[in-house]
Amino acid sequence: MRPSNQELPASRVVHPIEQESFRRLRARLDTSGFPPLTRAVVERVIHSAADLEYADDLVMDERELERAHAALHSGAPVVVDVEMVAAGITRRDTVCRLKDARSGPGLTRSAHAIRLALEDVGPGAIWVIGCAPTALEELLTLRADPALVIGLPVGFVGAAESKAALRESGLPAVSNVSEKGGSAVAAAALNALLYHPVAAAAGAASTAEAAPAAKEKS
Repeated sequence: MRPSNQELPASRVVHPIEQESFRRLRARLDTSGFPPLTRAVVERVIHSAADLEYADDLVMDERELERAHAALHSGAPVVVDVEMVAAGITRRDTVCRLKDARSGPGLTRSAHAIRLALEDVGPGAIWVIGCAPTALEELLTLRADPALVIGLPVGFVGAAESKAALRESGLPAVSNVSEKGGSAVAAAALNALLYHPVAAAAGAASTAEAAPAAKEKS
C-alpha cells in the first residue's frame, strides 16, 4: 500500500438538515440491531438515495468494515471508477484514471482505468465503484489485494452479476444484490467509514462479534 499524504479530517460538524434527515430515517426504520459500522454504512446509503430498501439489499461484514476503517484512517489510498464518485467523497482525495484510459478490443475505458489506478496505488487500497460494472469485473481479475471494495455499480446489464462475482470472490466488500446502486450511494458508503470516529470503531471492535447486515455475506 502506498499511503496518502493527505491529512486525516478533523471532527465533522453536522448540518441541522442532515440531523433531521437521519432522525426521520430512524423513525421509519429501526437500524439499532446493526453493528456500528454496518449501521453507519446502511444509514448513509439510505440517506443518499431516500431508499429504505437498501437495508435489505446491502451485503457486508462488520469485521471487514473494522479492518477497512482502520486502513482508511491510516491513510490507505481511495480509488474511484468515475469522477462522479470522487465528487461525492468529502474530505479525502481520490485516484481516478478514467481521463487517461483508452478502450480496446475486449477492454472498456472503465476497465483500463482500473488497471492504470492499480499501477498508481498498489495493494491495500480502498476501491469505490459506483458506475461501471466492467470496472468491477476488471478489478476482480487483478491482484489488487484491496483493504475493501465498495462495489455498487448500477444498471440493467452486468451490474447485479458483477456484484455477485464480488461476493463470490471472497474479497472484503460492500455490495448489494439488486441492479440498483450508483455513484451517490457508493460515495455514501465510503463517507460512512470516513465520518465514523476512530475511537468508537476501536471500542466496538474490542467487544463486537461478527454480525451480518440485512443479508449475510456468504
